[in-house]
Amino acid sequence: MRTSLLIISVFIGAMVTASAVLANPAMLPKHEGYPMGKAVDPVNGQPLANDPGQRNATGERSLTGAAAFGSDSLRQNLSNMSDQRLLEKPGAGLLPKVQGPNIKIEPPVKEATKVNASPQ
Repeated sequence: MRTSLLIISVFIGAMVTASAVLANPAMLPKHEGYPMGKAVDPVNGQPLANDPGQRNATGERSLTGAAAFGSDSLRQNLSNMSDQRLLEKPGAGLLPKVQGPNIKIEPPVKEATKVNASPQ
């Protein structure tokens, strides 16, 4: 049992190694690289990038795509049936002016009861 497990694991390891060795780099996706310019190492004088002087892979296309992503679904289009009657919204704490009957809300208490400050 132990030897068969060892043989199977060695076989699987060899297959993984062989697939990595025999991989065809021409099948990998092409990209334009990263904007490193012509930067060189000050010690060795070698280029710092694998593809010096190439521009960014996506550049402006990615920025415009990110700005436009989901803009239609993020916009709020709220509609309320009672908002169709509104003529003017004066602001916080004030009632709006609407079409139809002008409803006036009176305070619930017009006068408070008076109490003497010094009870006898």
